[in-house]
Amino acid sequence: MRGDDLHQDGMFSYISPEQRVPKDHPLRPIRKMVDEILVDLSPRFKKLYSNTGRPSIAPEKLLRALLLQVLYSVRSERMLMEQLDYNMLFRWFVGLSMDDDVWDATTFTKNRERLLKGNIAEELFTRVLERAGGYGLLSDEHFTVDGTLVEAAAGLKSFKKGGDRDKTPPDDPGNPTVNFHGEKRSNQTHQSKTDSDALLSKKGKGKEAKLNYAEHLLMENRNGLVTDASVTRATGTAERDVGVEFARKVGGSRRVTMGGDKG
Repeated sequence: MRGDDLHQDGMFSYISPEQRVPKDHPLRPIRKMVDEILVDLSPRFKKLYSNTGRPSIAPEKLLRALLLQVLYSVRSERMLMEQLDYNMLFRWFVGLSMDDDVWDATTFTKNRERLLKGNIAEELFTRVLERAGGYGLLSDEHFTVDGTLVEAAAGLKSFKKGGDRDKTPPDDPGNPTVNFHGEKRSNQTHQSKTDSDALLSKKGKGKEAKLNYAEHLLMENRNGLVTDASVTRATGTAERDVGVEFARKVGGSRRVTMGGDKG
């Protein structure tokens, strides 16, 4: 017998998000480990916040949300807030009830900056590594280093020749028209006026050049866990230079082998 396609929303739900998440879901052990680490970090959270004023986003919830953003490759905080609004799994992991309001994306970003300046994210990463080492999941012999480019928050129009001042008034001061035709630009002669550390670089032959930074990861080869990370200027030799620094920081008396791609 065919069922009726009726749409009648219930006013109340008696099943909590905790009951709806499967017992064998991979986020469950991650949530348990993260909660234990956040309890240890609680004294450090108190030092970052004032005792007066309006309550801000709980740092525990904010860090869980950022972890979800990494695990599920959510491309922006605005989209993360949208996911938190209707994704029950995300709400459960962060610690929001079904009726809790989702934060404004701008407010979330400002609170995130506070934790980054307090080195909380780095401390969380260190505590996770300590747990992994306690479970015997970290190797001290075989590693792989790899890097990628992170686009800087600076436009190509800001990449100008050193000491060059354009006396012609722009047609639009906020977004002036710039003609690069016939101009040879390089990091030796030009510099970004809005981000002096960003360098002109590209992923490979045939790719467009942008103002970038270089991001590097060190992974141990036994279980594929990231053991170190670094962000440097995109000098062209940054990946191999950072790889040497990574190798020097690896402890132990055994020989360390390090692999990487031709870049």
